[in-house]
Amino acid sequence: MTTPTRRVLLVVNHRSGEAREALATVANALLEAGVDILLTSEDADEWSGESPLPRSEISVVASDEHAADGVDVVVVLGGDGTVLRAAERARASGAPLFGVNLGHVGFLAEAESESIHDVVDAIVERRWVVEERMTLDISVSLAGQQVHRTWAINEVAVEKQARERMIDLMVEVDGRPLSRWGCDGVVCATPTGSTAYAFSAGGPVVWPEVSAMLVVPLSAHALFARPLVVSPTSVVAFDLKDDAPAFLSADGRRTFEVAGGSRIEVRQDARPVRFARFTRAPFTDRLVAKFDLPVSGWRGRRSESG
Repeated sequence: MTTPTRRVLLVVNHRSGEAREALATVANALLEAGVDILLTSEDADEWSGESPLPRSEISVVASDEHAADGVDVVVVLGGDGTVLRAAERARASGAPLFGVNLGHVGFLAEAESESIHDVVDAIVERRWVVEERMTLDISVSLAGQQVHRTWAINEVAVEKQARERMIDLMVEVDGRPLSRWGCDGVVCATPTGSTAYAFSAGGPVVWPEVSAMLVVPLSAHALFARPLVVSPTSVVAFDLKDDAPAFLSADGRRTFEVAGGSRIEVRQDARPVRFARFTRAPFTDRLVAKFDLPVSGWRGRRSESG
């Protein structure tokens, strides 16, 4: 029985010299194993003239949400920003992202650069497990008419435009008013995003297997302004005061100006983003490794041989 041809989309950090070497290593190893390689047009154009790849053996696809249609896996060479860009290409198809961290913390990546050959082996042998991460659906309306709609895997942030002036917003959960905040802004995050902007703003770390949404105010002048963890079935809404325009940013990548008087609604999106993992490892270990947490001297559970 003939084994179906494997197809892999590569998404690369353009600004990283290390990514150039990693791209050559991964692509050439996969081509040698008989795997079809695809690049988006934005990546192909960036590497034109200095590409370390045999261009005749690489297929180029449009840089849109259908870029990963029909591929087995998307290999991401870069940091979390590159993973977020790859998620825009892969979410519609459901293709999992296999991230190789060439950045700093790299919370969304599965492997570090020294494990790049393990990633190649896993793809060639079709040996990975898939982890689904919740995403957010974000809509902005003005005078009852929708003016923007987008999504996020980490967070949506609503922030003031003018440095010297706060925004005034009413927070609503499940159709009921919660509080009014004069603030620099607010972040609504997924568990995946709990280690990103929401974490920097003082929000809790939420294990990814927990289904929830976080609401974290930014420098709020209010008696009740604590981070909130709400149900994944909830609808969180922010009503801006008429004279308080703001900026809305989804994952720091899709940004819109939001007029005063607008209403922003955030709910769980039906389409998750899928990640390829070597194994189902505890999130605690990832947290410790990425934040370099001090765990020396731990005297917990011993092995059976101990």
